[in-house]
Amino acid sequence: MRRIEESELIINADGSIFHLHLKPEQIADTVLLVGDPGRVEMIAAYFDNIEFSTANREFVTSTGTYRNKRITVLSTGIGTDNIDIVVTELDALANIDFETRTEKQTHKTLNLIRLGTSGSIQPEISIGNFVASHISIGFDGLLNYYANRDNISLLDFESAFLKHMNWYDKLPVPYFVEASPKLIKLFEDSTTEGMTVSAPGFYGPQGRVLRLPLWKADQNELIEKFEYKNKKITNFEMEGSAIAGLSKLLGHEAITICTVIANRTNKTALADYKNSVRKMIEMALEKIWTL
Repeated sequence: MRRIEESELIINADGSIFHLHLKPEQIADTVLLVGDPGRVEMIAAYFDNIEFSTANREFVTSTGTYRNKRITVLSTGIGTDNIDIVVTELDALANIDFETRTEKQTHKTLNLIRLGTSGSIQPEISIGNFVASHISIGFDGLLNYYANRDNISLLDFESAFLKHMNWYDKLPVPYFVEASPKLIKLFEDSTTEGMTVSAPGFYGPQGRVLRLPLWKADQNELIEKFEYKNKKITNFEMEGSAIAGLSKLLGHEAITICTVIANRTNKTALADYKNSVRKMIEMALEKIWTL
């Protein structure tokens, strides 16, 4: 069995993993991922009890129970680069023996559910809707660094999209990854089906122009018009593709659900969106306690 070297898996002096500052016994099998560290407290307030909390940088964690279901809620910060840290370290906590630094013989599957916010790019998807990303599209390029990315990607969608966009060859090649069928089924009666772009930025990568022009001025119009196998791209966010892709490579169940707080096509936005996010959280908690 391969031993993982100290430089590759960094374990803190207290036995916790490097960035998340968590020990294996401190995470539940179901993990809610949120971007905003402040949203951890919002969700944990629903717990019947909190057994553990910690924070390091943007990574804030609480583990507790809701209706006798053990749940961890963890903030990732913004971006797929942070997701590379979060999902990799969660998997290490679940599937690597920290004493021997070897992979455990029995694989543990985690349920990773991102609860976030997004902007829709289809006029019919209204502000306040909950969009479940059945397919996530990575504009970030993260998955391309890992072996076997083609094995878990929808390559026909990828080819059709590259052709439709006349993709700029200096940009990362997008990847298309499906969410967990189990989690899609769990949330399908309370969400809108989505095919979601995870962008590596909030401004240019999502087609916003302040002072810098875009590589393609009609980028968002083209994205809005893309259709393949009767599916259209529905919304933008910034983390879901890495969650979907890394989870599938590592053998975990994952899905991203976002509250729509802006419609990019209609040029409308919901300035006070906390109540809508709270409703999404309540919906998710009522679903996941059955997992």
